[in-house]
Amino acid sequence: MWLAKLSGRQRLECAAAVLAATVIVLIGATRKSQPPPAPPGLTVEMSIKEMAPRLGVTGKNLARELGLPLHGGKGRPVRVFGITQAELDHVAEHVLSHRGPALKYYILAAMVLLGLVYLVRLGRPDGSPVSQRRTWYPRWPYLVVLAASVGVCGFALGKSPNPMEGAVKVFKSMVGLYPSIVEKALALAFFGALAVVGSKLICGWACPFGALQELIYHLPILKKIKRRKFPFVVTNTIRALIFLAMLLMLFGLVGDMQGFVLYHYINPFNLFDLDFETISVVITILVAVVVSFGFYRPFCQFICPFGLLSWLLDRLSIFRVKVDRDLCTECGACIIACPLDAAKDRVAGKIFPAECFSCARCLNVCPTDAISYGLVGMKRGDPAKPGNDGGGEQCQ
Repeated sequence: MWLAKLSGRQRLECAAAVLAATVIVLIGATRKSQPPPAPPGLTVEMSIKEMAPRLGVTGKNLARELGLPLHGGKGRPVRVFGITQAELDHVAEHVLSHRGPALKYYILAAMVLLGLVYLVRLGRPDGSPVSQRRTWYPRWPYLVVLAASVGVCGFALGKSPNPMEGAVKVFKSMVGLYPSIVEKALALAFFGALAVVGSKLICGWACPFGALQELIYHLPILKKIKRRKFPFVVTNTIRALIFLAMLLMLFGLVGDMQGFVLYHYINPFNLFDLDFETISVVITILVAVVVSFGFYRPFCQFICPFGLLSWLLDRLSIFRVKVDRDLCTECGACIIACPLDAAKDRVAGKIFPAECFSCARCLNVCPTDAISYGLVGMKRGDPAKPGNDGGGEQCQ
């Protein structure tokens, strides 16, 4: 068994990581803040100016949610614009659903910590020779964390906060849809920091919808289809164009659409609140789930705005997959194991390689032990990485 093969030092590190993750979650639990219930007394006889402060949003945001013009008429009862009480109650509930529990931030951080320790220190038992590489990095610890992400950070705690909305709400604040840009910027900085700690660790190990796609893809079916990969240049271009389109519409640079948020209509995180307010959301969820059976994380590859931003941040990652050029024979084993173009681009030494979700699939297939996951700039065999034999410089 993999755990039995870990060295004494690794077992201590494992215990320390679990303890640290538990402490992080407990700290978050003491500061937990549940979303407030829909405020009583909201009626269609009230104006947007009266209701917005109670909901904690700006008048522009509430007007957009109600489908009204962003400018003008905020002092008049919403009844005169044809808004019914049922519509108002639904909008109020939707707005408040974006206030997720603070505990979720702590749990996401704890999951990233566990993933990082596993990849850097625990996946490969100290002193284990390359002949035993097939036993390195077993899948079950990864799957356990993914399942916890879906169950706890998804269905139990709801859709908010999540990396996707973290990337979008900053720009919504810039056009006045939220009262404070600082709060949204701090949320984005939190998710960005988790991405920088390890190559897209927040996406690969903790994001609930990313985890759901990963678990579906992991099912042992459609193996021939799974050998096919979308070219990264294609997926990243589509993702960037969608992001650009969102910005143009949000800032009113295309037509009269200021305040329009494209991602609201293709947001799969609504699944975790069972909130299927538009048919486009339902279609997005169904397509992402079905395609995940044969292709790796389709929503992450083609649509997610945070996926795009975290790819840009990847060059700042402190820990990541590294290829030792002195040992690499370019046999292609890692390229076959990788569900994306990440391994291929790293072996080729590209400056801006395809995104890597730190899934560990490449870390136990190399016959020459040329691949590792570790601190950028550290050589194999350094004292801080016991259990590794010597080698040359890494290509990162």
